[in-house]
Amino acid sequence: MTNAHSFHIPVMGIGFTIDTPLKVSQFGINSVISLVDDILIEKLRKMYCDKFGRPYSEITEKIDDFRAKRITSYLNLIYDESVKKFEELKNITAESATEIKNYFSMLPDTSSLKQEFKNLTKDSFDLQEIKTWVTENLSMGSIDVNIMTKVDKENYIKKEKLPSEYNDAHAALRGYANSVLSSSLILSAGMNPRLYSYLERFEDFYPDENGTIKKKIVLKVSDFRSALIQGKFLAKKGLWVSEYRIESGLNCGGHAFATDGYLMGPILNQFKEEKEELSQSVHEILVSALTQKNRVAPKNILPLKITAQGGVGTTEEHNFILNHYKADSVGWGTPFLLVPEATTVDKSTISKLVEAKENDLYLSNTSPLGIPFHSLKGNTKDLEKSKLIEKGRPGSPCPKKFVAMNKDFLDTGICTASRQYQHLKIKELDKQELSTEDYTYYYNKITEKSCTCVGLGTSALLTYGLDTKTEGQGVSICPGPNMAYFSKTVELSEMIDHIYGKTNVMTRKDRPHMFIKELHIYLDYLGTRITENQVSPTDKQRKYLLTFASNLNDGIQYYQELFNNLKEEFPGSKQQILEQLDEGRKTLKSLVQEIERLENNLASP
Repeated sequence: MTNAHSFHIPVMGIGFTIDTPLKVSQFGINSVISLVDDILIEKLRKMYCDKFGRPYSEITEKIDDFRAKRITSYLNLIYDESVKKFEELKNITAESATEIKNYFSMLPDTSSLKQEFKNLTKDSFDLQEIKTWVTENLSMGSIDVNIMTKVDKENYIKKEKLPSEYNDAHAALRGYANSVLSSSLILSAGMNPRLYSYLERFEDFYPDENGTIKKKIVLKVSDFRSALIQGKFLAKKGLWVSEYRIESGLNCGGHAFATDGYLMGPILNQFKEEKEELSQSVHEILVSALTQKNRVAPKNILPLKITAQGGVGTTEEHNFILNHYKADSVGWGTPFLLVPEATTVDKSTISKLVEAKENDLYLSNTSPLGIPFHSLKGNTKDLEKSKLIEKGRPGSPCPKKFVAMNKDFLDTGICTASRQYQHLKIKELDKQELSTEDYTYYYNKITEKSCTCVGLGTSALLTYGLDTKTEGQGVSICPGPNMAYFSKTVELSEMIDHIYGKTNVMTRKDRPHMFIKELHIYLDYLGTRITENQVSPTDKQRKYLLTFASNLNDGIQYYQELFNNLKEEFPGSKQQILEQLDEGRKTLKSLVQEIERLENNLASP
């Protein structure tokens, strides 16, 4: 069965989509659960067992392999209850007929399912005939999961390091692999060879004799080269990547993995042009590996999807990605933070998101992972952090330790946002006899880290009135820049109608095209990097910046050719887009001149 919808809801934060499949999968919508926080997962499992009258036995930390078992149990519960909702939807009665009509009203007008249903119910409404047809044709949305590959903290018992399969990402992978789900595992944040190799141990990731894979592998990538390298690495182990999920490097929510100046349009175009070659070359490696393992090898190339996400905000953009770049689905993340029927965000945070404008949304350095992180000014976790700094006690008590991976002071690892780490780092700083200006700079660099692994899950606890004694009430939120243009909460059906062009939930008229917005973010990012390198420039840094600028220039040229050649798409904004590209090129030219001045500084005695 094909997907009912042409969009999916990506993972957001740790808790914002923690139970989204239970809310939307019965409508045929694919969504993604984060597997970072097994403590949050266990709290929600208890809540839902109580709500649905299911038996609950706590999986405590005293139980062997508790992290994996918590994740397996939670995913099985979400699956069971989602299936119940889906079966109730399909079990049409005269009283519930409205629900099935609502299901089809949400589908795009281009949907063949929708047209068939209209034809079936055009003259009469035969319940039994419709029940039979619905059972044969409708499929539930996929309950997918996300693992950040680098969040793979080693674990210890009484100071003795456990085997790598007990690392956090490994245990999360095992928890998913042992679940009943037939869905997709989205691997993000780059390549983790040891984790990828661990996939080999689980039968569900291999194709069967019909080429069917129960648990599919999806790689979130931001460039073609990375996709090819990772796809071939996994194929050598007999594992097929079923989907490459292309995300804008900077025009997205959460952690931002900036490319070397490669923009989304050219990346999508490369995937479109080289998809067949990618598929063929990886397939050959896969067949060889499966044959060596004495496993059944598929005779035909397995299905391969290309999807895209990051900054999409209008039906024009949505359809352009589907039609021009031949994408299989488009991810809509940030706008769904304002859809309580789909995501789990506490009311106070929703109010802040509704009010957010461009200047309230920024790319921060608050993540303890050391990766740029989209944030919202005034989020309560940062306010909590500031109060601790004012008290002279910077840093978090670090109750969950999911990113306690820095080994500057302890072999077992400490989180850079923790009180322990920041105390030790400040003691080092105190010994350096720096000027007041330099001391303040480095002090702020140490204390700017925020306890995001707690903050990104707390919103779910607040939403459901669950205990936050351990976590505190501070909430981190990570919307993409697109949030500035969505300024009210909406119902699920309204947001879907917006995606498919039946309505418009945006009140602002000044939103730039997603490609232009991404270009501006990249130009700002380049400007920041130039400024950072002005103090003590090196030839290596200068060459990196020039490469970055050259790739941006190529991207601008690609867009100019693209929009000049479009005949029907973006008729109301095409001229403005071309003018904005010209402005972008001028800005880039000025930035290149600044990079060249860095070269002069290098040449100075």
